Amino acid sequence: MTDAVVPRTDDFDEIAALLALAFHSDLNPELQAVERPIFEPERSLLVRDAGTAVAHAAAFSRDLTVPGASVPAAHVTMVAVAPTHRRRGLLSGLMRRQLREIRDARHEPVAVLWASEGRIYPRFGYGSAAQRLILSADTTGLRLPAPTAAEGTLRLDRPATHRDELARLYERARADRPGWSRRDERWWAYVLADVTSRRNGATERRVLLHDGPEGLDGYALYRTKEEWVGEVPRGEVRVDEVVAVTPEAYLSLWRLLLSVDLTRRLSFPIAAVDEPLLRLVDEPRQLAPQLVDGLWVRVVDVPAALAARRYATDVDVVIEVTDELLPENTGRWRLVGGPGGAECAATTAPAGLSCDVRALGELYLGGTTPAVLAATGRVRELVPHTIATVSPAFTWHRAPAPMENF
Repeated sequence: MTDAVVPRTDDFDEIAALLALAFHSDLNPELQAVERPIFEPERSLLVRDAGTAVAHAAAFSRDLTVPGASVPAAHVTMVAVAPTHRRRGLLSGLMRRQLREIRDARHEPVAVLWASEGRIYPRFGYGSAAQRLILSADTTGLRLPAPTAAEGTLRLDRPATHRDELARLYERARADRPGWSRRDERWWAYVLADVTSRRNGATERRVLLHDGPEGLDGYALYRTKEEWVGEVPRGEVRVDEVVAVTPEAYLSLWRLLLSVDLTRRLSFPIAAVDEPLLRLVDEPRQLAPQLVDGLWVRVVDVPAALAARRYATDVDVVIEVTDELLPENTGRWRLVGGPGGAECAATTAPAGLSCDVRALGELYLGGTTPAVLAATGRVRELVPHTIATVSPAFTWHRAPAPMENF
């Protein structure tokens, strides 16, 4: 068996075959054609055994919105080990080397990923940073507030026709939502690709656009699935994403999505934990929200990461951090910051809090507070009242939310 090597662009199909094997799917040429342009071989690590690909890990180079800012983040992805080569330390070796390379490059202060299983990545310092709601709504009789004169007009079309419009609006909305990732032209092509195998019996994807007084201010990507029980329609609306920069656009989009003719159900698997829809419908129980994990964050460079984001209130605290995999992060760090910016540097001053690097990942997007993690024992208060003083600073006015599974 060889050590991990950086693959070539031509190795993509073999890597795709390994991923299909690990994730129990068939190779799909249509899907491969969509995924190939976003593959970054120079950021990938491949292990072979007797010439056959048996383990792989990669990352995408994208910016991530964090509280008050946008930072370069390694979007870790395409992690797989062949069933015949489990329990040999291949995954650990790949993840450790990847973290070391990200740290040594000194460009991305954090890494982020979606976890296939929540138990895997905490041992590499990743913390659950942005939860999501899965909505499985019974739309029968569900009501929203009545339309107002301030609401604009709706249009329905194929998404690819409006890619530039959607990109501008998404970027405008992304600035205010921790957890959303920047999409360049390659990523918009990927997001809007409507691969047949991913429809699961539903229609092609459609885009619903809302125009307000100043033009496009909201859109929704969705598809529908026909179903009948006898002569009774039981169709489903499957929502992929909803982006709106005004309350009027948001309400108007959801009013249509919840009332599509011949449908009685709606699914939305990436709703934010502070999704306004839960406060708008007349019976939120019918949305049947289920809380699950979404984005996991790994702080790779503690001072750079903590200085890159903003804080809801002024904060001045010394945090003692432990990091078994990246010892450069172990030590005491003084964080001084607020809504306007932050600085973080090594210090010998006494620490007010102590935690491991995983806890910092959970705190980083504002999805939880030191007080919550202190209740689990994973943040320790070393100076009385520090947690009560510091916790408000780590919150943000918008909850972090995952937008797309990469």
